Amino acid sequence: SSPSALPIFPTQTPPRAEIPKPTNRGKRKHARRREGASPAPAMDISAGGGGNSLPTTGADGSKRRVCYFYDAEVGNYYYGQGHPMKPHRIRMTHALLAHYGLLDEMQVLKPHPARDRDLCRFHADDYVSFLRSVTPETQQDQIRALKRFNVGEDCPVFDGLYSFCQTYAGGSVGGAVKLNHGHDIAINWAGGLHHAKKCEASGFCYVNDIVLAILELLKYHQRVLYVDIDIHHGDGVEEAFYTTDRVMTVSFHKFGDYFPGTGDIRDVGHSKGKYYSLNVPLDDGIDDESYQSLFKPIMGKVMEIFRPGAVVLQCGADSLSGDRLGCFNLSIKGHAECVRFMRSFNVPVLLLGGGGYTIRNVARCWCYETGVALGHELTDKMPLNEYYEYFGPDYTLHVAPSNMENKNTHRHLDEIRSRLLENLTKLRHAPSVQFQERPPEAEQPEQDEDQENPDERHHADSDVEMDDAKPLEDSERCSFLFASLVLQVIIYSNTIGSDASCMPFSPVGEPVLRVRELRENLLKLR
Repeated sequence: SSPSALPIFPTQTPPRAEIPKPTNRGKRKHARRREGASPAPAMDISAGGGGNSLPTTGADGSKRRVCYFYDAEVGNYYYGQGHPMKPHRIRMTHALLAHYGLLDEMQVLKPHPARDRDLCRFHADDYVSFLRSVTPETQQDQIRALKRFNVGEDCPVFDGLYSFCQTYAGGSVGGAVKLNHGHDIAINWAGGLHHAKKCEASGFCYVNDIVLAILELLKYHQRVLYVDIDIHHGDGVEEAFYTTDRVMTVSFHKFGDYFPGTGDIRDVGHSKGKYYSLNVPLDDGIDDESYQSLFKPIMGKVMEIFRPGAVVLQCGADSLSGDRLGCFNLSIKGHAECVRFMRSFNVPVLLLGGGGYTIRNVARCWCYETGVALGHELTDKMPLNEYYEYFGPDYTLHVAPSNMENKNTHRHLDEIRSRLLENLTKLRHAPSVQFQERPPEAEQPEQDEDQENPDERHHADSDVEMDDAKPLEDSERCSFLFASLVLQVIIYSNTIGSDASCMPFSPVGEPVLRVRELRENLLKLR
């Protein structure tokens, strides 16, 4: 097959295997409470046995250049009384990171809020406009729009909704920019909202920051891998890249009568994206050992064959034992083993949050996984912090999983593993892409790192810096701009007359106007 162009978002969902839809669409209606389940000893997974499918430059414990995005305001957003999604968990996580001393080990950055045009790189203009304008006071005047954009019970309108979206999306896109400019790992625990679609909210998610971050990574990397360990299927991200071979999506999730009802093992991608979507459907009660018996061989083979330039790992913590809405039985160490394994390949990694509704365990998990990213093993005894009372009565970082039944039989797990590994054999090794002019980067506030106060650069409210590149001289800048504009004119001119909807990241009708604009700029430069 011919080399692929940049990903194209389908105007309608590609065909999928027919599966029974869940009787209840909302995530909250799938809450499972396991009465009488008593704790069982946690399985201690060895830190060894990491990914050896690709050459590594050092031991898994070697130091990485890590940046972390946090906005102190994020914990103030409130979905409403009784709603399981609580942004306060991000503030709790940050407090643990501070008291474990991890903030001093990485660059802490305040995300630059994503702008309208940043969000519209994936989302529809009218949907973004709606999110920007709707408020709790005006929502009753927009009943039709609420229904159209699926905003309501699961995805309520609350004070500061649009600012919340701008903040968490800005952190994920900012993390992608940092990876594009030399960082090894970027972390945004406020991101990972994987259910949002192009034109609608879904499953507590309004803006799909993951898709936006992947689009940013694709400006520098030919191939990007997305891995999702949330208990819910990563449907929004899979749908966005279902027809391209530049992004592979792999989702490990509960499947059956469970939100969102997608993620059948038979859903493998479409057209050029066939076999570039992997779905790992799991049943209730899966434990660490069973989970890793799938995760490591599957992801090891994916890394060997797909060879991504960057990895996005969605670390939804609702797959932990005892989650308010979940029904898996993973320990924090078992969950974090996925982070440790993906880190071991020495490929740039963007770590994102996601689900997680027993918030004390969410904070524990993401704190521990930040330690894994940094190569530090944290002590189990929890340090005093602002939210210490949340973690009683044991006040420890780790909690034991329960003794709930594991409904995933060895035979079923073997069948899943064999089928997915077989699908991977049908892939071409490392698909190539045609040369194209790189789309402009997402703008981030610039900062001269040499002028930074070293005592302030790790502060939670410090601004995002762009990169360490040396500024061009005026003559070099002019020559570079002239060459770039010439190239863009050629690309856009060749596109006119073809289906404009296939232009990378360009709305229909833009190419002709864009060529005129570019030619005018060329004349000015000359």
